[in-house]
Amino acid sequence: MITKLTLLLIYIGVLVGCAGPFKYHDPKIPHRGKDGFLNNYDNSPKESVLKWYWERWTTSFPEDDPVGAPTVAVDMNAINHPAGLAITWLGHSAMLLQMDGVNILTDPSLSERVSPFSFIGPKRYGKLPIEIEHLPAIDVVVISHNHYDHLDLPSLRKLNMLNQGKTRFLVPLGNKELLAKEGIINVAEYDWWTGEKVGAVQFTFAPAQHWTTRTRFDLNQTLWGGWMIKGATRQVYFVGDTGYSPDFRDIRQRLGAVDVALIPIGAYAPRWFMQKQHNNPAEAVLIHQDLGAQFSLPIHWGTFKLSDEPMSEPPVKLKEALQSANLPSTVFPVLNRGETFSFEKASKQGK
Repeated sequence: MITKLTLLLIYIGVLVGCAGPFKYHDPKIPHRGKDGFLNNYDNSPKESVLKWYWERWTTSFPEDDPVGAPTVAVDMNAINHPAGLAITWLGHSAMLLQMDGVNILTDPSLSERVSPFSFIGPKRYGKLPIEIEHLPAIDVVVISHNHYDHLDLPSLRKLNMLNQGKTRFLVPLGNKELLAKEGIINVAEYDWWTGEKVGAVQFTFAPAQHWTTRTRFDLNQTLWGGWMIKGATRQVYFVGDTGYSPDFRDIRQRLGAVDVALIPIGAYAPRWFMQKQHNNPAEAVLIHQDLGAQFSLPIHWGTFKLSDEPMSEPPVKLKEALQSANLPSTVFPVLNRGETFSFEKASKQGK
Protein backbone atom coordinates (compact mmCIF):
# COMPACT_ATOMS: atom_id res chain seq x y z
CA MET A 1 0.00 0.00 0.00
CA ILE A 2 1.32 3.45 -0.95
CA THR A 3 1.36 5.67 2.12
CA LYS A 4 0.84 9.41 2.17
CA LEU A 5 4.51 9.84 3.11
CA THR A 6 5.61 7.69 0.15
CA LEU A 7 3.58 9.82 -2.23
CA LEU A 8 5.06 12.96 -0.73
CA LEU A 9 8.60 11.65 -1.22
CA ILE A 10 7.82 10.70 -4.83
CA TYR A 11 6.50 14.18 -5.47
CA ILE A 12 9.55 15.85 -3.93
CA GLY A 13 11.87 13.52 -5.83
CA VAL A 14 10.41 14.56 -9.15
CA LEU A 15 10.52 18.28 -8.44
CA VAL A 16 13.96 18.55 -6.86
CA GLY A 17 17.26 17.78 -8.53
CA CYS A 18 20.37 19.09 -10.23
CA ALA A 19 20.75 20.35 -13.77
CA GLY A 20 23.05 18.85 -16.40
CA PRO A 21 25.29 20.74 -18.86
CA PHE A 22 23.76 24.10 -19.73
CA LYS A 23 23.46 24.70 -23.46
CA TYR A 24 22.56 28.40 -23.17
CA HIS A 25 25.69 29.46 -21.29
CA ASP A 26 27.07 32.75 -22.58
CA PRO A 27 29.72 34.64 -20.56
CA LYS A 28 28.68 37.87 -22.29
CA ILE A 29 25.09 37.61 -20.99
CA PRO A 30 24.96 37.75 -17.14
CA HIS A 31 21.76 35.74 -16.68
CA ARG A 32 23.07 32.83 -18.78
CA GLY A 33 25.31 31.24 -16.17
CA LYS A 34 27.60 28.28 -16.47
CA ASP A 35 25.14 25.82 -14.95
CA GLY A 36 21.79 27.47 -15.68
CA PHE A 37 19.84 30.69 -15.96
CA LEU A 38 20.30 33.26 -13.20
CA ASN A 39 18.29 36.08 -11.66
CA ASN A 40 19.42 39.65 -12.16
CA TYR A 41 19.63 40.51 -8.46
CA ASP A 42 19.38 37.57 -6.05
CA ASN A 43 21.01 34.21 -6.74
CA SER A 44 21.63 33.24 -3.13
CA PRO A 45 20.95 29.58 -2.27
CA LYS A 46 17.29 28.63 -1.91
CA GLU A 47 15.95 27.42 1.40
CA SER A 48 15.42 23.69 1.83
CA VAL A 49 12.22 22.33 0.31
CA LEU A 50 12.64 19.23 2.50
CA LYS A 51 12.68 21.41 5.61
CA TRP A 52 9.49 23.12 4.44
CA TYR A 53 7.72 19.83 3.73
CA TRP A 54 8.79 18.50 7.11
CA GLU A 55 7.47 21.66 8.75
CA ARG A 56 4.15 21.24 6.91
CA TRP A 57 4.02 17.58 7.89
CA THR A 58 4.58 18.22 11.57
CA THR A 59 2.58 21.45 12.00
CA SER A 60 -1.18 21.69 12.43
CA PHE A 61 -2.94 24.28 10.31
CA PRO A 62 -6.52 25.54 10.68
CA GLU A 63 -9.06 23.99 8.34
CA ASP A 64 -8.93 25.87 5.06
CA ASP A 65 -11.61 27.39 2.84
CA PRO A 66 -12.94 24.45 0.74
CA VAL A 67 -13.98 26.76 -2.12
CA GLY A 68 -11.10 29.18 -2.60
CA ALA A 69 -11.77 32.31 -4.61
CA PRO A 70 -15.44 33.01 -5.37
CA THR A 71 -16.54 31.98 -8.87
CA VAL A 72 -19.15 33.61 -11.10
CA ALA A 73 -20.45 32.69 -14.53
CA VAL A 74 -18.44 34.24 -17.33
CA ASP A 75 -20.29 37.00 -19.17
CA MET A 76 -20.23 35.46 -22.64
CA ASN A 77 -21.28 38.71 -24.27
CA ALA A 78 -18.34 40.48 -22.63
CA ILE A 79 -15.77 37.99 -23.94
CA ASN A 80 -17.35 37.44 -27.36
CA HIS A 81 -17.79 41.17 -27.99
CA PRO A 82 -15.08 42.89 -25.90
CA ALA A 83 -15.15 46.66 -25.83
CA GLY A 84 -11.67 48.15 -25.49
CA LEU A 85 -9.29 46.39 -23.12
CA ALA A 86 -11.05 43.49 -21.35
CA ILE A 87 -9.43 41.02 -18.93
CA THR A 88 -11.21 37.95 -17.50
CA TRP A 89 -9.77 35.94 -14.61
CA LEU A 90 -10.09 32.19 -15.19
CA GLY A 91 -8.31 31.23 -11.95
CA HIS A 92 -4.73 31.12 -10.67
CA SER A 93 -2.53 32.92 -13.27
CA ALA A 94 -4.84 32.25 -16.22
CA MET A 95 -6.22 35.47 -17.67
CA LEU A 96 -8.14 35.99 -20.91
CA LEU A 97 -6.77 39.29 -22.17
CA GLN A 98 -8.55 40.91 -25.12
CA MET A 99 -7.16 43.97 -26.86
CA ASP A 100 -7.05 45.32 -30.41
CA GLY A 101 -8.84 42.28 -31.81
CA VAL A 102 -6.32 39.80 -30.32
CA ASN A 103 -7.41 37.13 -27.80
CA ILE A 104 -4.60 36.23 -25.40
CA LEU A 105 -4.31 33.66 -22.60
CA THR A 106 -1.71 33.91 -19.84
CA ASP A 107 -0.40 30.70 -18.22
CA PRO A 108 -3.58 28.69 -18.88
CA SER A 109 -3.35 25.92 -16.26
CA LEU A 110 -6.93 24.74 -16.60
CA SER A 111 -6.57 21.10 -15.50
CA GLU A 112 -7.86 19.61 -12.24
CA ARG A 113 -4.32 19.18 -10.87
CA VAL A 114 -1.04 21.03 -11.41
CA SER A 115 1.39 18.16 -11.09
CA PRO A 116 3.38 15.62 -13.12
CA PHE A 117 0.94 13.01 -11.77
CA SER A 118 -2.82 12.64 -12.03
CA PHE A 119 -3.12 11.21 -8.50
CA ILE A 120 -1.03 13.61 -6.40
CA GLY A 121 -0.25 17.28 -6.31
CA PRO A 122 -2.27 20.47 -5.86
CA LYS A 123 -5.90 20.04 -6.87
CA ARG A 124 -8.16 22.81 -8.13
CA TYR A 125 -10.40 24.53 -5.56
CA GLY A 126 -13.78 25.10 -7.16
CA LYS A 127 -14.79 24.65 -10.78
CA LEU A 128 -13.51 26.39 -13.86
CA PRO A 129 -15.68 29.43 -14.62
CA ILE A 130 -15.70 28.39 -18.30
CA GLU A 131 -14.63 25.29 -20.20
CA ILE A 132 -11.79 25.67 -22.69
CA GLU A 133 -14.01 24.87 -25.68
CA HIS A 134 -16.33 27.78 -24.82
CA LEU A 135 -13.57 30.38 -24.96
CA PRO A 136 -13.29 32.59 -28.04
CA ALA A 137 -10.63 31.46 -30.50
CA ILE A 138 -7.29 32.14 -28.82
CA ASP A 139 -4.73 33.92 -30.96
CA VAL A 140 -1.79 33.93 -28.52
CA VAL A 141 -0.83 32.00 -25.39
CA VAL A 142 2.01 33.42 -23.28
CA ILE A 143 3.86 31.27 -20.75
CA SER A 144 5.89 32.77 -17.91
CA HIS A 145 7.88 29.67 -16.88
CA ASN A 146 7.72 25.89 -16.78
CA HIS A 147 6.39 25.10 -13.29
CA TYR A 148 3.35 22.83 -13.48
CA ASP A 149 0.92 25.46 -12.22
CA HIS A 150 1.96 27.73 -15.12
CA LEU A 151 2.87 25.43 -18.02
CA ASP A 152 0.08 22.86 -18.14
CA LEU A 153 0.58 20.62 -21.17
CA PRO A 154 -2.96 19.13 -21.23
CA SER A 155 -4.44 22.64 -21.43
CA LEU A 156 -1.96 23.68 -24.12
CA ARG A 157 -2.65 20.56 -26.20
CA LYS A 158 -6.37 21.20 -26.06
CA LEU A 159 -6.02 24.86 -27.01
CA ASN A 160 -3.78 23.92 -29.92
CA MET A 161 -6.27 21.32 -31.14
CA LEU A 162 -9.33 23.55 -30.78
CA ASN A 163 -7.77 26.27 -32.91
CA GLN A 164 -6.31 23.76 -35.40
CA GLY A 165 -2.74 24.82 -34.74
CA LYS A 166 -3.39 28.51 -35.42
CA THR A 167 -2.79 29.65 -31.84
CA ARG A 168 0.65 31.20 -31.39
CA PHE A 169 2.50 30.03 -28.27
CA LEU A 170 5.14 32.37 -26.83
CA VAL A 171 7.40 30.70 -24.26
CA PRO A 172 10.61 31.45 -22.36
CA LEU A 173 13.91 30.27 -23.77
CA GLY A 174 14.28 26.50 -23.48
CA ASN A 175 10.59 25.48 -23.63
CA LYS A 176 9.95 25.19 -27.36
CA GLU A 177 11.13 21.58 -27.52
CA LEU A 178 8.80 20.57 -24.68
CA LEU A 179 5.77 21.83 -26.61
CA ALA A 180 7.01 20.34 -29.89
CA LYS A 181 7.02 16.89 -28.28
CA GLU A 182 3.29 17.41 -27.67
CA GLY A 183 2.64 18.25 -31.33
CA ILE A 184 2.47 22.01 -30.68
CA ILE A 185 4.66 23.56 -33.37
CA ASN A 186 3.37 27.14 -33.72
CA VAL A 187 5.79 28.17 -30.97
CA ALA A 188 8.46 30.82 -30.48
CA GLU A 189 10.80 31.03 -27.49
CA TYR A 190 12.39 34.22 -26.23
CA ASP A 191 15.14 35.57 -24.02
CA TRP A 192 14.62 38.61 -21.82
CA TRP A 193 13.92 41.85 -23.70
CA THR A 194 13.01 40.07 -26.93
CA GLY A 195 9.64 39.21 -28.48
CA GLU A 196 7.39 39.59 -31.50
CA LYS A 197 4.28 41.31 -32.81
CA VAL A 198 1.00 39.51 -33.43
CA GLY A 199 -1.55 41.66 -35.21
CA ALA A 200 -1.50 45.06 -33.53
CA VAL A 201 -0.03 43.71 -30.27
CA GLN A 202 3.66 43.61 -29.34
CA PHE A 203 4.84 40.93 -26.89
CA THR A 204 8.12 41.43 -25.02
CA PHE A 205 9.55 38.96 -22.51
CA ALA A 206 11.03 40.61 -19.41
CA PRO A 207 12.87 39.56 -16.21
CA ALA A 208 11.49 38.28 -12.91
CA GLN A 209 13.09 36.79 -9.81
CA HIS A 210 12.26 33.11 -9.85
CA TRP A 211 13.53 29.69 -10.95
CA THR A 212 12.43 26.70 -13.05
CA THR A 213 12.27 22.91 -13.03
CA ARG A 214 9.95 20.10 -14.15
CA THR A 215 12.12 17.04 -13.44
CA ARG A 216 15.07 16.00 -11.28
CA PHE A 217 17.52 17.01 -13.98
CA ASP A 218 16.50 20.41 -15.41
CA LEU A 219 16.95 22.92 -12.61
CA ASN A 220 17.06 26.42 -14.17
CA GLN A 221 17.69 25.01 -17.65
CA THR A 222 14.78 27.07 -18.97
CA LEU A 223 14.13 30.77 -18.43
CA TRP A 224 11.43 32.54 -16.41
CA GLY A 225 9.90 36.00 -16.58
CA GLY A 226 6.86 38.10 -17.43
CA TRP A 227 5.30 39.49 -20.61
CA MET A 228 4.78 43.10 -21.60
CA ILE A 229 1.76 43.17 -23.90
CA LYS A 230 1.51 46.45 -25.79
CA GLY A 231 -1.42 47.29 -28.03
CA ALA A 232 -2.17 50.36 -30.11
CA THR A 233 -3.18 52.45 -27.09
CA ARG A 234 -2.85 50.29 -23.95
CA GLN A 235 -0.07 48.37 -22.25
CA VAL A 236 -0.51 45.38 -19.92
CA TYR A 237 2.20 43.62 -17.93
CA PHE A 238 1.77 39.98 -16.90
CA VAL A 239 4.20 39.39 -14.05
CA GLY A 240 4.12 35.57 -13.94
CA ASP A 241 5.79 34.33 -10.72
CA THR A 242 8.38 36.37 -8.87
CA GLY A 243 9.96 37.46 -5.66
CA TYR A 244 10.14 41.20 -5.15
CA SER A 245 13.21 42.74 -6.80
CA PRO A 246 14.40 45.91 -8.60
CA ASP A 247 13.48 44.20 -11.89
CA PHE A 248 10.16 46.03 -12.00
CA ARG A 249 11.72 49.45 -11.86
CA ASP A 250 14.01 48.30 -14.67
CA ILE A 251 11.03 47.14 -16.71
CA ARG A 252 9.23 50.45 -16.31
CA GLN A 253 12.37 52.39 -17.26
CA ARG A 254 12.94 50.25 -20.35
CA LEU A 255 9.38 49.56 -21.55
CA GLY A 256 7.32 52.33 -19.97
CA ALA A 257 4.53 52.51 -17.40
CA VAL A 258 1.57 50.17 -17.78
CA ASP A 259 -2.18 50.62 -17.85
CA VAL A 260 -2.87 47.29 -16.12
CA ALA A 261 -0.50 44.94 -14.29
CA LEU A 262 -1.41 41.31 -13.55
CA ILE A 263 0.36 40.62 -10.26
CA PRO A 264 0.48 37.47 -8.09
CA ILE A 265 -0.64 37.89 -4.48
CA GLY A 266 -0.69 34.29 -3.20
CA ALA A 267 1.66 31.38 -2.30
CA TYR A 268 3.79 33.51 0.01
CA ALA A 269 3.94 31.57 3.30
CA PRO A 270 6.13 30.68 5.04
CA ARG A 271 8.19 33.77 4.23
CA TRP A 272 11.50 32.11 5.16
CA PHE A 273 10.95 29.74 2.24
CA MET A 274 8.84 31.72 -0.24
CA GLN A 275 10.28 35.23 -0.09
CA LYS A 276 12.89 34.79 -2.82
CA GLN A 277 10.41 33.30 -5.28
CA HIS A 278 6.88 34.58 -4.47
CA ASN A 279 5.98 38.13 -3.51
CA ASN A 280 3.38 38.70 -0.80
CA PRO A 281 0.44 41.16 -1.06
CA ALA A 282 2.45 44.06 0.38
CA GLU A 283 5.15 43.45 -2.21
CA ALA A 284 2.46 43.20 -4.90
CA VAL A 285 1.58 46.80 -4.07
CA LEU A 286 5.25 47.74 -4.44
CA ILE A 287 5.33 46.04 -7.85
CA HIS A 288 2.19 47.97 -8.82
CA GLN A 289 3.96 51.19 -7.89
CA ASP A 290 7.29 50.24 -9.49
CA LEU A 291 5.54 49.51 -12.79
CA GLY A 292 3.64 52.79 -12.67
CA ALA A 293 0.40 50.87 -13.16
CA GLN A 294 -2.90 52.71 -13.38
CA PHE A 295 -4.66 49.51 -12.29
CA SER A 296 -3.49 46.10 -11.15
CA LEU A 297 -5.36 42.81 -10.94
CA PRO A 298 -4.43 40.07 -8.45
CA ILE A 299 -3.64 36.58 -9.74
CA HIS A 300 -2.05 33.40 -8.35
CA TRP A 301 -4.38 32.92 -5.38
CA GLY A 302 -7.50 31.03 -4.31
CA THR A 303 -7.27 28.24 -6.91
CA PHE A 304 -4.50 25.77 -5.97
CA LYS A 305 -3.15 25.16 -2.46
CA LEU A 306 0.57 25.82 -2.98
CA SER A 307 1.68 27.25 0.35
CA ASP A 308 0.77 27.68 4.00
CA GLU A 309 -1.37 30.83 4.17
CA PRO A 310 -5.17 30.32 4.20
CA MET A 311 -6.62 30.31 0.69
CA SER A 312 -8.82 33.33 1.40
CA GLU A 313 -6.13 35.43 3.12
CA PRO A 314 -4.32 37.12 0.18
CA PRO A 315 -7.12 39.63 -0.68
CA VAL A 316 -7.40 40.58 3.00
CA LYS A 317 -3.68 41.27 3.18
CA LEU A 318 -3.84 43.13 -0.14
CA LYS A 319 -6.50 45.48 1.25
CA GLU A 320 -4.34 46.14 4.31
CA ALA A 321 -1.29 46.82 2.12
CA LEU A 322 -3.22 49.27 -0.07
CA GLN A 323 -4.41 51.13 3.03
CA SER A 324 -0.84 51.31 4.35
CA ALA A 325 0.28 52.74 1.00
CA ASN A 326 -2.60 55.27 1.00
CA LEU A 327 -3.97 53.78 -2.21
CA PRO A 328 -7.69 53.21 -2.88
CA SER A 329 -8.83 49.62 -3.35
CA THR A 330 -10.18 50.61 -6.78
CA VAL A 331 -6.67 50.67 -8.24
CA PHE A 332 -6.17 46.98 -7.35
CA PRO A 333 -9.64 45.39 -7.59
CA VAL A 334 -10.06 41.74 -6.57
CA LEU A 335 -11.94 39.82 -9.25
CA ASN A 336 -14.08 36.74 -8.80
CA ARG A 337 -13.06 33.83 -10.98
CA GLY A 338 -14.96 34.33 -14.22
CA GLU A 339 -15.31 38.10 -13.77
CA THR A 340 -14.28 40.51 -16.55
CA PHE A 341 -12.43 43.75 -15.86
CA SER A 342 -13.08 46.54 -18.37
CA PHE A 343 -10.29 49.11 -18.44
CA GLU A 344 -12.51 51.75 -20.04
CA LYS A 345 -15.27 51.24 -17.48
CA ALA A 346 -12.84 51.30 -14.54
CA SER A 347 -11.19 54.46 -15.89
CA LYS A 348 -14.52 56.28 -16.15
CA GLN A 349 -15.52 55.24 -12.64
CA GLY A 350 -12.22 56.53 -11.32
CA LYS A 351 -12.78 60.03 -12.66
